[in-house]
Amino acid sequence: MFKPAITGTGVFTPDQIITNDELVASFNAYADKMNAQNAEAIAAGDVEPIQHSSSAFIFKASGIEQRHVLDKKGVLNPDVMHPELRQRSDDEPSIMTEMALKACQTALEQAQVDASDIDLVICAASNMERAYPAVAIEIQKELGAQGFAFDMNVACSSATFGIQAAADMVRAGSVRKAIVVNPEICSGHLEWRDRDCHFIFGDVATASVIERTDDAQGSHFEILSTRCATQFSNNIRNNNGFLRRSRPDGVNDRRDMQFMQNGRKVFKEVVPMVSAHMLAHIAEEGIAPEQLDRLWLHQANKSMNDFIGKKVLGRTPDASEQPNILQDYANTSSAGSIIAFSKYSADLTPGNIGVICSFGAGYSVGSVVVRRH
Repeated sequence: MFKPAITGTGVFTPDQIITNDELVASFNAYADKMNAQNAEAIAAGDVEPIQHSSSAFIFKASGIEQRHVLDKKGVLNPDVMHPELRQRSDDEPSIMTEMALKACQTALEQAQVDASDIDLVICAASNMERAYPAVAIEIQKELGAQGFAFDMNVACSSATFGIQAAADMVRAGSVRKAIVVNPEICSGHLEWRDRDCHFIFGDVATASVIERTDDAQGSHFEILSTRCATQFSNNIRNNNGFLRRSRPDGVNDRRDMQFMQNGRKVFKEVVPMVSAHMLAHIAEEGIAPEQLDRLWLHQANKSMNDFIGKKVLGRTPDASEQPNILQDYANTSSAGSIIAFSKYSADLTPGNIGVICSFGAGYSVGSVVVRRH
């Protein structure tokens, strides 16, 4: 048995930014247009008017101040309200692969690993742009990696589930060096026309190199343990898929074909689930809460993370103990905890212990206990 470690991470951040004020102006213009079109039905009480959004509402509800996206113009156009990405030929790399490569290159450089030495690629993300061939295999080809590759989707927990899969294979000796990459084009499955969620997501890609500790070329994080759990819930859902056209109403612009959630239920049910999961995980490893130096949590909602951090540590965490990137990136699904880890881990010293934890639809929760070397 070998000891696995995270030896490098990378983050690709799109250069287009949408501020809350810009998003609100676009949404309110859409609301005014729709309310004008439905004025008679609204007056008759048959249709509810769309309420305006506000920057204050967004920040209070989420802690988000801005988000990075691949296409700002389409999202902010009240007549479009979604990203408009160019059609690519089958001979070109897909947009997910293009994003993934940029994150992978940074991670490989940090790990001092050549792409040709990678023998496992896992593309772990919430929404794949196609059913097959696997995006991971395309990334493998463009990266010049060896071995094998596969896609994984456990919604916002995809990254930690992917790290567990890679770590288990490194530990068993079936692979030597792996890369787990999370190209998240969340703007594509967000319903930008829904006031309750139009502000939630942003786009990004992250990557993590997993290899044997014996092969690490520099400072790294030994993976002490991983733990995953799932519990079915309809409270976060997207019903889009390849069977859509086979159903009588499948061609319509149905609301459930984009991101949907019952936010109140999610908050009430996920917070205790995640807190209990993390506490049980570290207890299994003989680690007390006061021994944790850092929590890198899924970046979905600041209040949610504040509750979880307080429950796990038994007190309110300092900002340095539980770093947030939510205000700058918004929710980037599985990539959020990896962004936090990538940006806020270099200051830790040998022996420091932390937990990477992501959670989301399913419900699902994945945690990775690491120690700095």
